[in-house]
Amino acid sequence: MSTLKINQAVSALKNGELVILPTETVYGIFAVANNQDAVEKLYKIKGRPKDKALNLNVSTYEEILKYSINQPSYLKKLVDTFLPGALTIILQASSQVPSWIHEGKTTVGFRMPAMKITQGVIVQTGTLVGPSANLTGQPSPIMFTDISNEILQEVSLALQDDGVYGQDSTIIDLSGQEAQILRQGQITKEELVKKVPELNFGRDSIQ
Repeated sequence: MSTLKINQAVSALKNGELVILPTETVYGIFAVANNQDAVEKLYKIKGRPKDKALNLNVSTYEEILKYSINQPSYLKKLVDTFLPGALTIILQASSQVPSWIHEGKTTVGFRMPAMKITQGVIVQTGTLVGPSANLTGQPSPIMFTDISNEILQEVSLALQDDGVYGQDSTIIDLSGQEAQILRQGQITKEELVKKVPELNFGRDSIQ
């Protein structure tokens, strides 16, 4: 991927536009998290209900600390071990989280995509939101050719890199007393516990 394309993506995002970027799971449609107009446009294009929160895509552990509170003591160990990668971490949200990305909620999810292209963009733009680049209810795009024309015509730029695995990220909720796996994806519960034995999973957590 040329530096020119990455710079174009950074410029477009900073100007409040939407950009499609690859992640290790699926293609996502990205906007700057702190730009309310851009985020609302993203919701509208996808047909996504406003009460369905968006994850924050970050490039550093410090960003996770900025946008969360009451973090577990083992959080840095978890982040250092599994991120960047296919893990979404849910934490209690700090007052720094824009209200328009998690209306009515006190928690927020964090992603740190492993694709170098996308990480490079996030480093330059700051925190992004980036749900799958599909209309709500349609399959998430694994290949670039899976992205619908309805989505492509609404974005300023789409970067292609088909090194996408197509398997969802694992979602782990650390906002309560016990850890919960809300969705089993690429990373298994066994892998998490092996690397971070401090994790205390509740009975209701997915096995």
